[in-house]
Amino acid sequence: MSHAAPLPDLPQYQSPMFIPRYQPFSGARWSLRHADMVLCPGYWTPPQLVNGMALLTRIDDSGKPHTWMSMSPMEIESQEIGCQHARGHVVVMGLGMGWAAANAALHPAVSQVTVVEFDPEVIAAVSQSGIFDQLPESARARVRVVQGDAYQYVPDTPADTLLADIWLPLFGAERDAEVRRMCANTGAGQVYFWGQEMVIAHRARQRGLAINADTVADLVAEMALPLIGPAECPDYPQRIELAAARWLKA
Repeated sequence: MSHAAPLPDLPQYQSPMFIPRYQPFSGARWSLRHADMVLCPGYWTPPQLVNGMALLTRIDDSGKPHTWMSMSPMEIESQEIGCQHARGHVVVMGLGMGWAAANAALHPAVSQVTVVEFDPEVIAAVSQSGIFDQLPESARARVRVVQGDAYQYVPDTPADTLLADIWLPLFGAERDAEVRRMCANTGAGQVYFWGQEMVIAHRARQRGLAINADTVADLVAEMALPLIGPAECPDYPQRIELAAARWLKA
C-alpha cells in the first residue's frame, strides 16, 4: 500500500500590517470572496500558507473573471513600504480592497487620506465590508473616498504622499510616466507606486547592470520621481533583486 507524502510544515503568513475583515460581495462586474488555505509566495519572502484569503475579482468585457487584488503576501508586501513611510496628506490612487488606505490612515505621521477610485461598484464593495469602520475613530476620521479619475484628479490641498495602484499587471515598463502625471496633478512630495521595483529591475537588466545602491540611485534619478524606498530601506537593492527574481518575467 502506498501512502502520499506528508505536506511540508510551512509557516502561516502573519503580517505586521492591519488586515481588514471582508464581507462577501457580488455586483455586476465585481465580487469579493474568500479562498480556503492557499500556499502563496510573497513579494520578497518565501511561500507561506494563508487561510481565508480575501480576493477582489472583476469580470471583463468577454465575461471572464480576473483576480484584481487579494490579501496575499505578494500584494501586501508590494505595497507596505509606501504605507509604512506615508506622511501628511496622503492621496491614494485606486481604492482596491481599501487595505493601503486603511494602513496609511493608521500611521501617526498621516493627517489625511484621500482615496480616488474610478469605479462606484468597487467603492460599494469596500463600503459593504465596513473596512474603514474597523479602524480606530482617530484613523477613520482621516479617510475620505472620492469617485474620480487618477489621471485627472487634483486635490483641494496638495498631497505630501502619493500611493498609486490602479493597474492589473504588476509590471509596466513605462509606468513611471503615468505616475509623473499623477505627481504633477497632486503636488506630492514623495511617491510609492505598485511595481516600482519591477521597473527599476527591468531597466537594470536591459542595460546589463547589477542591482546595487548606485544603480538604483541612477535609475530612480532618471525617473524624476521622489520615490519612497531607496532612502528609507537600507536593503532596498536586495529587496528589488528578490522580488524581480520571482515576479519579473519581462
